[in-house]
Amino acid sequence: MLRRLVHKADFERLLASRSRIRSTHFAVHHVASAPSLLAKPIKRRSPVELSTSQAPLVPSPVDDLSADALWLGCVVPKRHAKRAVTRTLLKRVMRCAVQNRAAQLPAGLWLLRLTAGFPVGQFVSASSSALSRAARAELDGLLGRVVAPSRGPGTSL
Repeated sequence: MLRRLVHKADFERLLASRSRIRSTHFAVHHVASAPSLLAKPIKRRSPVELSTSQAPLVPSPVDDLSADALWLGCVVPKRHAKRAVTRTLLKRVMRCAVQNRAAQLPAGLWLLRLTAGFPVGQFVSASSSALSRAARAELDGLLGRVVAPSRGPGTSL
């Protein structure tokens, strides 16, 4: 299952790592670990506050922070995509591309980052289907190289 990264510390950890693979417009970062824990602990009710039943004192976690899950963060800076509709479109395409390859990707933290803007003259509309197709094709090729790297049999990424 694909989950979203939300903590600043996770984004900083991924950006501090070297990019795993790059293309013309995108860079992929990967760290094989689980995301950071919540900064603030969950407040627990004391037994005095319970009114009638034997309710559990510790609530069950909503998110599973296991390392075998796939966590994704997307970074689309304003300097490369000026309009919000373009940034939203690119993030949606990024999430969809990773979702399609989620079964083949190793678990851990993943970050897709836009490193260069698409030419405005070629993609006139901010949310054009041509821009979506171009980004999707580039991301599919990029993630395809991550899944099946062109290195020797004894090397790892």
